[in-house]
Amino acid sequence: MTKIGVLALQGAVREHIKALQESGAEAVGVKRIDELNDLDGLVIPGGESTAMRRLIDKYEFLEPLKAFAKEKPVFGTCAGLILMAKTIQGQDTAHLELIDMTVERNAFGRQKDSFEAELQIKGVGEDVNGVFIRAPYIVNVGKDVEVLSVHNDRIVAARQGHFLCAAFHPELTDDYRLHQFFVQMVNETKKVIA
Repeated sequence: MTKIGVLALQGAVREHIKALQESGAEAVGVKRIDELNDLDGLVIPGGESTAMRRLIDKYEFLEPLKAFAKEKPVFGTCAGLILMAKTIQGQDTAHLELIDMTVERNAFGRQKDSFEAELQIKGVGEDVNGVFIRAPYIVNVGKDVEVLSVHNDRIVAARQGHFLCAAFHPELTDDYRLHQFFVQMVNETKKVIA
C-alpha cells in the first residue's frame, strides 16, 4: 500500500492523515528524520510558516526534506505552500525552494478575514470547497509550473512535476478529491521509480 507521511511538527496533522486514509493510502505522522525513509510521498501541512521553519531547523529536517523531495512527491497546504516556494515576497531567503513560484504570506488578510470559496481545480473538480485561513497566494509561477486553480484572479493551487501545493486547507473539509489527486501522483511516481 502507498505510504504517505504528514510532517508532524505543527498544523492540522490528524486531519491530513484522515484525508489520506480516506483516499486509499496508509498515512503516518512524521516527527523524526528517519521516518522519511520508508515513505512514498509527504504532506507539509498548514500552520505558521516561520514557526514551522524554526522547528524544521531545530530538528535538522531541512536537508533531509530537500533530499526526499528530489525523488518523491510533496504536497504543501497553506504554510506548506510557503515552505515549498522558491521566492517569498518581502523576504531575502526562502525555505525548501521546491516550486518555481513567488508567494505572498497572509495575502488574504488576518484570521478574521478567513473564508470559504468554491474552486475549480484542474484535474480535480469544478466545485471544490476551499477553506482559506490567513492564506497565502501565488503571485507568479515559472514556465514549468501548471496553475491548477485561481480565485479572484489569484493563483491558489499549482503543480510542478511531482510537487503539488494549495493556498487553502483541503483537509478541513469532507471533500477528499485533492488528497486523492495527490495519492494518484504518488502512485504514478512509484511506478516510474520501480
